[in-house]
Amino acid sequence: MAGLAVKANVLWVFAAVCGALLCASAFSMWLARRDIGGGYGELRQRIRSWWFMVAAFAAALALHRNLTLVFFAFVSFLALKEYLSLIPTRRSDRRVLFWAYLTIPFQYLWIGMEWYGLFIIFLPVYAFLLLPLRMVLVGETAEFLRAAGTLHWGLMTTVFSISHVAFLLVLPVYRNPVAGGAGLVLFLVLLTEANDIAQYLWGKSLGRRRILPRVSPNKTWAGFLGGVGTTTVLAIGLAPYLTPLLPKYAALAGLLIGVAGFVGDVVISAVKRDIGVKDSGALIPGHGGILDRIDSLTYTAPLLFHYLRYLYF
Repeated sequence: MAGLAVKANVLWVFAAVCGALLCASAFSMWLARRDIGGGYGELRQRIRSWWFMVAAFAAALALHRNLTLVFFAFVSFLALKEYLSLIPTRRSDRRVLFWAYLTIPFQYLWIGMEWYGLFIIFLPVYAFLLLPLRMVLVGETAEFLRAAGTLHWGLMTTVFSISHVAFLLVLPVYRNPVAGGAGLVLFLVLLTEANDIAQYLWGKSLGRRRILPRVSPNKTWAGFLGGVGTTTVLAIGLAPYLTPLLPKYAALAGLLIGVAGFVGDVVISAVKRDIGVKDSGALIPGHGGILDRIDSLTYTAPLLFHYLRYLYF
């Protein structure tokens, strides 16, 4: 199969992202020099992690398509592994977990084969039916429903949802001549992450009224509305360079990502609050675990994918 053949527009957008990170790095250094008591260590750590994540993501998109799919499969593996390390599992289900992990290469194989029909039903239907059967064969019935439900929810969140990012790569290139599949992936990921940052900044600056105090106390109406508005404007501005979207459809895409990103964030927050942890892990310095970083994508990826597929593919 051919490589991704990254378009010039994608490179220019990556250059703009690196420019923004340079400004953020310089600003954090300026703050650190002016701050007598310190306290900006976490900010600088977060920015350093962003440099690493942007570099890894850029390298992934520049690889041969099959290697890029392996990269996203690895992200799903890390996310599922982190999820299963947080959720209590029965000792009797350890063999079943092997079959759960085995679904990851198959899910991404269907993407590599561009087999949409099997991609879209493999986890929701076949894994949903077969994994409980494997659990029944173990013979343990105590907490069976909880174990089956949490395992399948984890697969749908960390593998099925995230695999939609990868499927954007194999959509017909001629439908997006300005940037190809890599442009669609960059559009999704960049807007999702920008939405997270914008909601945080708007919330810190103007946030007073909490939107979901029992789930995520730091989320405010100002942060939510400001983030959605910022993301919508960015979507309109980026769409001509990365997607085939007309302005009105780009605005709807930005609105979709802004709202869905918020929902994905608070849903994972509810999971963490239920099990009594602040962060899902410590894999990414300053950010927490992989689930903390991709929580919004669990909602934005499938929704934007089907929105684009309905309109153009």
